[in-house]
Amino acid sequence: MKNNEQKPDFLFEKVNYKILLIGIAVIAIGFILMSGGGSDDPTVFSEAVFSWRRIRLAPTVVLIGFGITIYSIFKKK
Repeated sequence: MKNNEQKPDFLFEKVNYKILLIGIAVIAIGFILMSGGGSDDPTVFSEAVFSWRRIRLAPTVVLIGFGITIYSIFKKK
């Protein structure tokens, strides 16, 4: 009876899940880079909202993270 038992078939391999978690971590880092830049006083405008980190770097990191997750989905053995 034990010979007839089958292992459950997973949709992805172990490597795919590792790459997927790396992609999710990169996306989270991108959103962390986007945060901040506000002013403590709501009547005062802060130019920190338009910093290079929030306008260029963070969205690029998020897109790279999405690319990594898409790669992990399409990766075959």
